[in-house]
Amino acid sequence: MQILHSQILGSGKPLIILHGFLGMSDNWKTLGNQYSENGFEVHLLDQRNHGKSFQSDAFNYDVLAEDLKLYMNHHQLDKAIILGHSMGGKTAMLFACTYPERVEKLIVADIAPKYYPPHHQSIINALNSIQLDALTSRTDADTALKKQIRDFGTRQFLLKNLYWREKGKLDFRFNLKVLSEKMEEVGENINNTASYSGPTLFLRGDKSEYIALEDYPEIKRHFPEAQIKDIENAGHWLHAENPKQFYDISFAFMTT
Repeated sequence: MQILHSQILGSGKPLIILHGFLGMSDNWKTLGNQYSENGFEVHLLDQRNHGKSFQSDAFNYDVLAEDLKLYMNHHQLDKAIILGHSMGGKTAMLFACTYPERVEKLIVADIAPKYYPPHHQSIINALNSIQLDALTSRTDADTALKKQIRDFGTRQFLLKNLYWREKGKLDFRFNLKVLSEKMEEVGENINNTASYSGPTLFLRGDKSEYIALEDYPEIKRHFPEAQIKDIENAGHWLHAENPKQFYDISFAFMTT
């Protein structure tokens, strides 16, 4: 049995945070530290095929939700607040609907319970075009990515995954081969009849198109107690683009 890698910060009420596609636990370190300084035992997880967690050919939301259950069992967490962003939000939604007794509160960041057509192909293509053996530095990797990805923030997000696998050899922490092959799984919806009636907060970036107004009835159907709030001046990476408002709203929800 393989258990997800995590960083555990602080002590108090358990809070589990799940990153998005091609992300890792480090993306949430700043906010994780804030939560941990204010009464939470924060578990920053690397989902399978990401970060320092195990790699596997199996990749879909059913196995991601099961990974979370095994992680909680391993760490003897009977119940936790679950916060998930994007792909992590889908994992969190499915987990809450499948194991409601294990979820104290649910926070979903900028993703809706619906199908999303594949839209990461250009990023996957850019990553696959990099000749890792030819890289001698992160600057080389940035230069290679820049040919296909103009946005500096997106490149920095992806390049956080680079590490020295051995002396002189750079590699990505995520399993690019499997994620390239299973990319369509990331857009899949949770079970159509699934629901979770516990306290739920959806946070959407007001500049993001991932949660549209027409998605609100579907959110309420699956999560009848859901509150939906905007994070101002933020796109899909709302926790990084407006961390103060993200923290203030999420912390208020978690502590009331």
